[in-house]
Amino acid sequence: MRFTLSSSALNSRLQALCKVINAKNSLSILESFLFQVSNGQVLITASDGENTMRSNLLLDEADTDGTFAIPSHTILDAVKELPEQPLTFEVNMDNFEVTVIYQNGQYQFKALSGEEYPQERAVTEDVHVITLDAELLADNINHTLFATDNSEIRPVMNGIYFDLTSDALSIVASDGHKLVRCRNYSIKSEVPSSFILPKKPAALLRSVLDKASGDVVIKFNANTAEFHFTDGQLNCQLIEGVFPNYNAAIPEDNPNEVTIDRKSLLGAIRRVLPFASMSSQLIRFRLETGSLELSSEDIDFATHAKEKLICEYNGTPLEIGFRGDFFTEILNSIDCESIKIYLGDPSRAGVIVPTEQKENEDVLMLIMPLLLND
Repeated sequence: MRFTLSSSALNSRLQALCKVINAKNSLSILESFLFQVSNGQVLITASDGENTMRSNLLLDEADTDGTFAIPSHTILDAVKELPEQPLTFEVNMDNFEVTVIYQNGQYQFKALSGEEYPQERAVTEDVHVITLDAELLADNINHTLFATDNSEIRPVMNGIYFDLTSDALSIVASDGHKLVRCRNYSIKSEVPSSFILPKKPAALLRSVLDKASGDVVIKFNANTAEFHFTDGQLNCQLIEGVFPNYNAAIPEDNPNEVTIDRKSLLGAIRRVLPFASMSSQLIRFRLETGSLELSSEDIDFATHAKEKLICEYNGTPLEIGFRGDFFTEILNSIDCESIKIYLGDPSRAGVIVPTEQKENEDVLMLIMPLLLND
């Protein structure tokens, strides 16, 4: 079998797919990429047994069809060093000897039979379908992935929750200290459905969708999901269980409202955070009309810092504490010029939203306060 393709196109696909492969695998064949050549295309697959990602690539030419597997480290190291040029693969399908011919040389190595590579079963029973824009899904994963938990006690919190109702599609994550809810009112269904996407496939999707366009079609049931996107597909196992009632955790009547430049607040927190206690990461927010003062201290090391910022504040004078590292994560995940922070008393969660929301979207972030010891 002989086929030719672009070196840079192949390298781009392999760099995305290699993130699926684990360092240690239950099956040795999973340390390889599966190549399936047919109809002038090559379908390249990578899997860890729970997550399987495929990517299509058009071939410049191909003389026949065939299936084989190449050890990932072999082909990755070889292809990434090549500048853009045609690569010709010659594969002996009897003994799986491979020769890769490029402009000034060639590689020779052994491939494996593709027959042992595990095949994913398609989602066919009790199927629900969601269709959304690739950029929208990538943005929502960016907004929520950092807020997922790493809990053995509550595994349902270790992923991103997709909640489709008659009102909207809500994409949610929480670790109990912070919560993110992204709603899109243009995507809805009279038949409610939901699933919890684990972190690894979420991160894989983020990496491929950043460069994708068009729609993503999600097919899922109680156990498995398929994500179909331009030039590829991801199949994954879902987290089983019931996600907590996230709406109940969001306060609806925080009367104190702060409007402030996001980058200014982010920079100030970064400057005072190194002087906070290593264990608590506590930043004190002191609010009064027209100003926000941030302060931190570490009594054990006799360090202290404070910085005052200009803001719009509608509310009563207030002091409240938050973990600086959590607040930094939230501010980094919002792409906007300014934000609004809604606060109640020092024991209530703070709600953070962009001052301007995109059409049909509602992004909301919540952070739990820390107790102030005056």
